[in-house]
Amino acid sequence: MRRENDIVHVIKDRQRSMRREMDRRGIALKAVSFDSGIPYSTLLSYFPEAGANREPAVMPVSAQYALCGAVPEDILSLLLPGGHVIVRAPEEIDHDAISEAVQDWMRTKEQAHHPESEAGREIGPGEDNVLRGKFARIEAAA
Repeated sequence: MRRENDIVHVIKDRQRSMRREMDRRGIALKAVSFDSGIPYSTLLSYFPEAGANREPAVMPVSAQYALCGAVPEDILSLLLPGGHVIVRAPEEIDHDAISEAVQDWMRTKEQAHHPESEAGREIGPGEDNVLRGKFARIEAAA
């Protein structure tokens, strides 16, 4: 098991990375404060300005929860160990529509791999365009 000091050091480094990424993207902490309900001064304690020579306070889970929706998921994911990500799952899913769209995509993909198709066993440009359109239907259904 990791020592607590090691974990605290890692979390503080990741919070610094989050601040750098928010600054790089032009995400203002005042906007994050407004959207999350976390006071601006508290956010500054978690995400000190670059060059401030201040150690960040370790952000509690309650703050991470409040940041959901106020900070992009890929930035929140910087807090997690490698290989883990935060994703927003849809609240309502039409499983039948998704199933139909996926099956349609699979049939089209298999046809594109037929030796007598546009590019033989490879997927040709026209087939790629069709598959991309069908994939967009899958995303829309989800």
